[in-house]
Amino acid sequence: MNQFSPTLFPPLNGVLRQFVSNLQEILSEAFIGAYLQGSFAVGDYDQYSDVDFIIVTKDELTLGQVDALQELHGWIFSLDCPWAQHLDGSYFPKDILRNPPRSGDQLLYLDNGHSELICSTHCNTLVVRWVMREKGIVLAGPPTTSLVDPVTKDMLREEIRVDMISWGSEILGDPERFNNRFYQSFVVLSYCRMLHDLQAGSVASKLAGAEWAKSNLDPGWRDLIDRTWAARLNPEITIRQPAEPSDFERTLEFVRYAIEFSRNY
Repeated sequence: MNQFSPTLFPPLNGVLRQFVSNLQEILSEAFIGAYLQGSFAVGDYDQYSDVDFIIVTKDELTLGQVDALQELHGWIFSLDCPWAQHLDGSYFPKDILRNPPRSGDQLLYLDNGHSELICSTHCNTLVVRWVMREKGIVLAGPPTTSLVDPVTKDMLREEIRVDMISWGSEILGDPERFNNRFYQSFVVLSYCRMLHDLQAGSVASKLAGAEWAKSNLDPGWRDLIDRTWAARLNPEITIRQPAEPSDFERTLEFVRYAIEFSRNY
């Protein structure tokens, strides 16, 4: 982290430096720490990766603090740097982060490609807690191990198994919502990673999950995985392009295959 270089991309480091500096000014004593999680933490990130962050605060934020943060995120989003439009993360009060997620607990969340904070359960998971504790990159604040308790392999596996089944039911129940090149790729690579994580009891990158899947699953899936990895490039373009019909049908088959795998695990 010498001279604030948490990533290999200097323009992104500049955005993060401004983000954290303004956060500390806005939150003052309420600020505990700022961290990178997701692909920048587990590895294999590239210029197409989301910039997944976690901000830890002492308590729930006041309405005034939330308003100031909304202004900050609008300003960050307007910066002349593509990374500024790809921040994705949540604000965790320290007591919520310390404990296992409870159903329905929502956090202030910034979605990739957006400039406004909303309330969401998106990051309030054991997977995020595992990544932050074991791999998280400190931008400012104390070590992650002082903020997050260990997540056991069994706890992690159970959450992943449930997510695989529930998300799969959503995809198979309304497949047209996912019928574009971006989501077709995202679904396949996400299930590859979840299958890997279910087996390993730890969290890996999408690339590691894809390589594991090609080596450990039915070889008939290899060509689909290779094509979907190539399709993850340029998401701003691929989200507007329909998926190739045969690949999309095989993607739905892969979801069914992964769900069965998870049930039998």
